[in-house]
Amino acid sequence: MEYSFADRGAGILLHVSSLPSRFGTGDFGPEAYKFVDYMSTAGQKYWQILPLTPTEHKAAYSPYSAFSSMAGNPLLISPEQLVFEDMLDAEDMEEAILPTTDMADFVSAARVKFPLFDKAYKRIRRPEGHYLLPAFDTFCWREGYWLHDFALFVVLRDYFEGKSWHEWPEEFKFRDEAALQKFGEEHWEKLDRVKFRQFLFSRQWEHLKNYSNYKGLKLLGDMPFYISYDSVDVWVHPHYFCLDEHRNMAGEAGVPPDYFNDEGQLWRMPVFNWQRLRQDGYSWWIQRIRKNIELFDLLRFDHFRAFSAYWEVPSGDETAKNGVWKQGPGADFFYKLRDAIGALPFIAEDLGDIDAPVYTLRDEFMLPGMKVLQFAFDGDMGNSVSIPHNHTRNSIVYTGTHDNNTTLGWFRKDAGKDKKNVEHYTGQRLTAANVNKMFIRMAYASVACIAIVPVQDLLDLDEASRMNTPATETGNWTWRLTPGLLDEKLQTRLIDLVHTYKR
Repeated sequence: MEYSFADRGAGILLHVSSLPSRFGTGDFGPEAYKFVDYMSTAGQKYWQILPLTPTEHKAAYSPYSAFSSMAGNPLLISPEQLVFEDMLDAEDMEEAILPTTDMADFVSAARVKFPLFDKAYKRIRRPEGHYLLPAFDTFCWREGYWLHDFALFVVLRDYFEGKSWHEWPEEFKFRDEAALQKFGEEHWEKLDRVKFRQFLFSRQWEHLKNYSNYKGLKLLGDMPFYISYDSVDVWVHPHYFCLDEHRNMAGEAGVPPDYFNDEGQLWRMPVFNWQRLRQDGYSWWIQRIRKNIELFDLLRFDHFRAFSAYWEVPSGDETAKNGVWKQGPGADFFYKLRDAIGALPFIAEDLGDIDAPVYTLRDEFMLPGMKVLQFAFDGDMGNSVSIPHNHTRNSIVYTGTHDNNTTLGWFRKDAGKDKKNVEHYTGQRLTAANVNKMFIRMAYASVACIAIVPVQDLLDLDEASRMNTPATETGNWTWRLTPGLLDEKLQTRLIDLVHTYKR
């Protein structure tokens, strides 16, 4: 049984942290609901976001370098919703308000939000009780298969002053059961507070997802392929990763030289031990995917090509150039996954260094691939998989992705000779004033079943509003909308595009 992408539709790419808010970074508060209303009125059917897993300073707050594959990012919890549900007083919230800017400030968001979460925790645990306490207890029981280990990991990292798990004392590094039990008993309230934040995240996201679905929107999530070395997953399941006897990385994940970097990309993450995963029926992966499809209606597999073959770099190398291709799990994984969950509501991120086996794997399971218009107009544009005349119905077309420059930024900084190819292909002169409209119209006109446009392209924003530049470590993930940028004029234009191209 395959998932059906039968209807044409369109959507907007905007991460939750990029929404406006009064608390340093976008969250699940009122502005998220306003954005859903805006998209629904504009005839959109999809809201695509980046991973919701927890981020941290030492990974530059990248949502693709999370320290848990199962947990949610507490910085996305809305203080307004806590007031609404009688877990905070309005005065508490007002004291935490930060200036609204066009850049997310994750450090300040943590500084003002975490004390609010602690106040909410004290209220829900007060002696006279709270109406949400049974729901919290049920959540802890239902999510216990990952939640307790996650809480231990977070509290242990704090206890050892931020050190990575592989730098902890031996009894904790190697998870001595008696030591962990004793630590958990001594720090039970701190563990309970960590679990409470995950309860808040889950509850608020569920409400927002239900509202989005009610308004006719499907939520398209994104799942990174790899997991950070300093993560609860590697700490708890070291046998599923390629580590040596000291639990150091034996090989590192990355990609060879590509469009973004002539030295390749080195991610400092361990590659998977696919032999052991296969022996266990891919149980860890299936569990992880089950969790993600609880959160989203559709899920994009980032770096899909690694299911076919992945690039492994010798541990300690300074670049990714010396890596080698190794076989991934291939079709066997997807057969096991389909047996476990049924239909496969997934999209394959089939970009980069792609060979025929990747496409064969994608097509065997009828997974839509991606077409990115910024990649369509190089020297061999007639044969490009991203050029509109080569699009297929079972695909998703983008003007650009979160890893691309904005389309106006691409025109100004990156396009080079590709500008002439666009003009030759469209028969129109390409300018900074019309490049976004031209690309958006091409995306909507495509035969691809879904057209996704980053909100920056809808707003004609330049390279200063880029979300991420791959292979760089600073200046990413912080761009934000400011109130009022999404207006009725743009909404009317989107409605016209939806009607014109039957989306």
